[in-house]
Amino acid sequence: MQKPFVFRLSAFTFLLLAFFSCHRNPNTQTPGQSYLQGEWQQDSVTMQSQLVSYSLYRLKFSCDSFFMTINSYSKVNTGSDSCMNSGRWAEYTKGTYEQKSDTLHLKGQFCNADMTLKDDKGCFRSGDYEEYFKISKKTDSLVQFASTTNVIPINAHLVKRTSCHPKPL
Repeated sequence: MQKPFVFRLSAFTFLLLAFFSCHRNPNTQTPGQSYLQGEWQQDSVTMQSQLVSYSLYRLKFSCDSFFMTINSYSKVNTGSDSCMNSGRWAEYTKGTYEQKSDTLHLKGQFCNADMTLKDDKGCFRSGDYEEYFKISKKTDSLVQFASTTNVIPINAHLVKRTSCHPKPL
């Protein structure tokens, strides 16, 4: 007689724990960082004419999402010219971001210019994109992104300010 009671009590306890330990994900975007909302562009890098290769970035932040264009330039052709286009090519990423203290974490996927997911058989990188930046706001219209994997910081100026209007997920 005690076994069914113990079984029911343990099953009920398990269900209660499962119910209270879970939480629903929000059904709308989170607002993100208000100072980042908009389009940011890097126009040049220090001593770029002396560099063998470098990249310039354009970033767009909308609520907790980002879209980034990476325009790369190289004096050395290390791949197929149909991909490298005489030393100039672009890559695109999209995803979400999160800022904790002075660290900006971008996590997403490589994609095509129209934001569709990139086929892994194409040129250059595909799949997951994840990067951490130390971010410092220089002025209201200038932000520096110092990558943890690249020695050249991204000094981006504000091109267009926008505001967050959270969209349903």
